[in-house]
Amino acid sequence: MAEHTKSSITIDAAPADVMAVIADFARYPEWTGEVKEAEVLGTDAEGRASKVRLLLDAGAIKDDHTLAYSWAGTDEVSWTLDKSQMLRQLDGSYRLAPLEGGKRTEVTYQLTVDVKIPMLGMIKRKAEKVIIDRALAGLKKRVEATA
Repeated sequence: MAEHTKSSITIDAAPADVMAVIADFARYPEWTGEVKEAEVLGTDAEGRASKVRLLLDAGAIKDDHTLAYSWAGTDEVSWTLDKSQMLRQLDGSYRLAPLEGGKRTEVTYQLTVDVKIPMLGMIKRKAEKVIIDRALAGLKKRVEATA
């Protein structure tokens, strides 16, 4: 089984406000440092993105890839790699938990990355941690600025 990296952050906003930012893929280049382009290629019956093409520039990892998204209710979204030039695996999820009666939200981001080129496991885990920490900090800043 592949190892994964997980981290959490608390955001001063309701879970619905947090998920609205997570689900707005077109705006990812505005708040995620690594995503340079995002294009929704397909949606599910509820109008949520089911397939998204992302142009990623995360320093050592630069890639144009497509992710398949699955939504579990209103508090969880997960994704798996559909196709990629450089990545073998890019699986992850955001899970939201309401705090203080829904006034704040704990966001847990889990990520597993595997590249097609040889790379030490500890370097991959460090890259995952950097991606997660930047994404959570960007998400918190974006949500709290718009809430």
